[in-house]
Amino acid sequence: MRLRILVGLLCWVLAAAAIAGDRCRVAFDMGSSGIRAGASNSSVMASANIDYLGPQWAGRGLEETLAPTIAALHDLPEKAGFDANCEQLGGGFSAWRMALLANGHVLAALLERLHAATGVSVLVIPQSQEGAYGYLGARQALGDGLETSHVLDIGGGSLQIAGGTSSFGDLLGQKVWQRYLCQEIRNSESAPCRLQPMTGDELATARALLANKLKDVGSTLPEPISMTAISRPVSRGVLPAVLKLNGEHAGRMRFQRRDLSAAIEQVSRLTMEETALQLGGSSGHLAWLLSDMLLVEGLLEATRGDTLMVAEIDLTNIPGLLADERAFAWQRHYGCYLDRLRGMGLDAYASDPDSCP
Repeated sequence: MRLRILVGLLCWVLAAAAIAGDRCRVAFDMGSSGIRAGASNSSVMASANIDYLGPQWAGRGLEETLAPTIAALHDLPEKAGFDANCEQLGGGFSAWRMALLANGHVLAALLERLHAATGVSVLVIPQSQEGAYGYLGARQALGDGLETSHVLDIGGGSLQIAGGTSSFGDLLGQKVWQRYLCQEIRNSESAPCRLQPMTGDELATARALLANKLKDVGSTLPEPISMTAISRPVSRGVLPAVLKLNGEHAGRMRFQRRDLSAAIEQVSRLTMEETALQLGGSSGHLAWLLSDMLLVEGLLEATRGDTLMVAEIDLTNIPGLLADERAFAWQRHYGCYLDRLRGMGLDAYASDPDSCP
């Protein structure tokens, strides 16, 4: 807990310092679905879509993503008009942590080739640090509009419950969670799969599987917390579905856990085509809805929450990366970082760059 508190406080201090200063930096937010680039002296953001999860799920690793990643790291700063003399740094998140767990030596070799081709040092960012980045970005975007102690960010590969003094994160984002359900309930390796309709027993199994996945939330976040969900799976999927199915006003930006559970009972009995008729939209668009609803319900239960606030913002890890002095120190000791990544795994980030030869 003490470490998480220090990480959160450090992130705030460093962010204030970076905003006050005039250092020129470019950061690449490298998630499960692509790369976003931003700079410390520009409000412009550029992005490229690259699927980093699919090749790994197919057992091919990240090798085939190397060429499009090199192209994106070359092209995005030019596309956005960033100063070519800025320091550049990449942060690899859920898909990169997955690759590290699979084979750290293979990933380190790939990162070495990536650096040789682009000059960009890419670090594999621990989940706890990503949570600190997320809370910082949400606080900057929402200001006084953030009325809860934590924000809930559900990405494609991972999720974060991030606060100023504590956080929880796991490799259980929208795509990962549904793929797990597809494997366990439909015996399918593809996602999205047809989860609907579900029997009562299948629904109970899904809830039990998620409760087991989230069993550590209570020990990581022992105090009662409140959450604001800030990602589109909730703001554009779960929220409008819950409000419509419970006859609530469409403009509300919150819902109760009991109303979510009632909506799940309704949706689980429908086919995706029937769901599309009930809620509007195509069945393909709604393919993630039931698994997203179950994930949010499980997170509310794990955190003992009755109400979820919702706010849609375009959250990225770029503000946190730009303000991260430790990360940019590793950019100047990147060979040492890669050596430690091979031996220490994720703990390489938290070690001291100044202790390198």
